[in-house]
Amino acid sequence: FYKPWGKYTNLFYGDGFLIKELVVNPKSSLSLQKHKHRSEHWTVTSGKPKITINKRKFFKNINETAFIPQGAIHRVENLFERPVKIMEVQIGSILRETDIIRYKDIYGRVN
Repeated sequence: FYKPWGKYTNLFYGDGFLIKELVVNPKSSLSLQKHKHRSEHWTVTSGKPKITINKRKFFKNINETAFIPQGAIHRVENLFERPVKIMEVQIGSILRETDIIRYKDIYGRVN
């Protein structure tokens, strides 16, 4: 599925979880967002993403992880020239794109 920031691929659906790969293009950013019905576990497989979780902002390297609790405001940004790739495991009762509340978005997609 192509997005303004890159693309994602749903790899595996299970009972109460979804595994997907995110590819964030250079100089791109997902929206600052939260989810009511799921938490997310991210593992970086390529690049050096800048991650926001609530008030915390930090960089992660390849093979490092981040946990996004249900309801936490979060974002991935790629400030560099290499694509960022993240394996995302979603766990929750609703695992659809409809469970996104956007706060800031450089592509004009705020709810």
